[in-house]
Amino acid sequence: MTTSPTVRAPGETAAPRHLGLALVVIATAQLMVILDSTITNIALPSIQADLGISASGLAWIVNSYVLAFGGLLLLGGRSGDLFGRRRMFRVGIVVFTVASLLGGFAPNAALLIAARILQGVGAAIAAPTALALIATTFPEGAPRNKAMGVYAAMSGIGSTIGLLLGGVLTDYLDWRWIFFVNVPIGAALLVGTAVLPAGDRVRGRLDVPGAVTGTLGLVALVYGITRGGEDGWTDSMTLSLFAAAIALLALFVTIQIRSDHPMLPLRLLKDRNRSGSYTAMLIIGAAMFATFYFLSLYMQQVLEYSPVRTGLAYLPFSFGMALATGVGSKLAGRLPARMLAGPGLIVAAIGMAWLAMLEPGSSYLTHLMPAMFVTAIGLGSSFLPMTLGAVSGVTHTDAGIASALLSTAQQIGGAMGLAILSTLATATANDSLPDADQAYFQARTTGDGSLLERATEALTSGFTAAFAGAAVLLVVGVIVTVTAIDARAATGEKPPVHAG
Repeated sequence: MTTSPTVRAPGETAAPRHLGLALVVIATAQLMVILDSTITNIALPSIQADLGISASGLAWIVNSYVLAFGGLLLLGGRSGDLFGRRRMFRVGIVVFTVASLLGGFAPNAALLIAARILQGVGAAIAAPTALALIATTFPEGAPRNKAMGVYAAMSGIGSTIGLLLGGVLTDYLDWRWIFFVNVPIGAALLVGTAVLPAGDRVRGRLDVPGAVTGTLGLVALVYGITRGGEDGWTDSMTLSLFAAAIALLALFVTIQIRSDHPMLPLRLLKDRNRSGSYTAMLIIGAAMFATFYFLSLYMQQVLEYSPVRTGLAYLPFSFGMALATGVGSKLAGRLPARMLAGPGLIVAAIGMAWLAMLEPGSSYLTHLMPAMFVTAIGLGSSFLPMTLGAVSGVTHTDAGIASALLSTAQQIGGAMGLAILSTLATATANDSLPDADQAYFQARTTGDGSLLERATEALTSGFTAAFAGAAVLLVVGVIVTVTAIDARAATGEKPPVHAG
């Protein structure tokens, strides 16, 4: 039985002595969900060799998770509002853990991809409810800023930890352990959810037409973006997917306007700061996901790093993200959001421009490492203000869907950035050497040193073009931040809470 929304301040549902444990549970869940976006990347060659998967099938091991995760986030966020956030958080963790176990035992490509889809479903339920639990458990001001800082750090460094963990597990154990490792973590999280407040459930019902059109529209959009990056933007299937996405999302908006119980209350988007935060997070996601992808290729193909060494090379990025979000959580109560995020994105753009100057023989210590650290400091400084901006002042009834919108922006931005910048990188590399990627593998196979040198130079030119494109995206993010976001510092003042 549901109850009407209350008007008490967020955070009064949990005893203060449990807040630390609650944060550990929520942050660990977010880390587990985010790292699975990248943990498979380094293991892909081992998976391909073991299961005999084709190149196109191999891409689906990554894309299937992204599609399910990005496409179902709105539905997952709203389900937490309607059916109870702790309950749905537990459901998400259970689904994710079971899917991980199935993925570890998968005997063929079809079952592995099915397990990855199921992982995406669990992540889409757990991720937005985790952020909503912070928004409704921790009081506004310093406690919430600190909690959001930890959450933002997990969102930022989760991908780099995934790369590191994927390399270690694949090299020293077996690729199946990139899935098995989630099982004990998931079991511990389920036990830990006892410290989370049950919270109130919002009176209402699930907007089924909105859920169907919104989910299908997002899946079509993410798939279209992914396919466009792989098969070309004029591919007939790509264009059909974009057309379907536009039609479905337009229908979704129409349903939301007319529905008495919309899945996405459009009033959330009327707030200029919140809309600006979502747009900026879309851009940040585009730049960050592409950075991980191209840096991994550069280190393994050009610098010839092993999987473990590649993962270890990302440690400065993780340290930079953690440092920036830690400092940001203290400054968030003193400075307006754009005073943190604007300079942060400028610093990130500088770091990205530094990466755009990489050469085949660039030094890790004097070029790659400091450039990564600067980029991470900038991105980490912007993550927290965007996260706070997305949920600050949101009513209890809308916390889940507001959180889901932020995660959706990051995921769609990541898919879009990777697809667009991959197209730029491939075109640039092929201008230097036709079919540069194939030439690289041919040179590796035949031992042709001259061809290998030309191929690595061509590939590097493609990677640096992508980094330059990411720098431009971050400059656009700066413009969005300083023009659209004008919220004051996140103090402990409580906004008015409305039931509708």
